[in-house]
Amino acid sequence: MTSSWQKSSYCAQGEACIHVAAHQGAVHVTESSDPTGAMIHTTPAAWAALVRNVKTTRAHG
Repeated sequence: MTSSWQKSSYCAQGEACIHVAAHQGAVHVTESSDPTGAMIHTTPAAWAALVRNVKTTRAHG
């Protein structure tokens, strides 16, 4: 099973958040309104690239 889920620090009001957890070399992402529903699995490198891209885009947006 995954390690502890962490809630995004950029949540909107209500249940509009994502939760992220790392486990055995993978990153798992799910939405807070249905944490047992759909889940995305990716590598730590791909997750880091996504976060880096979002931060860069947000800073220039």
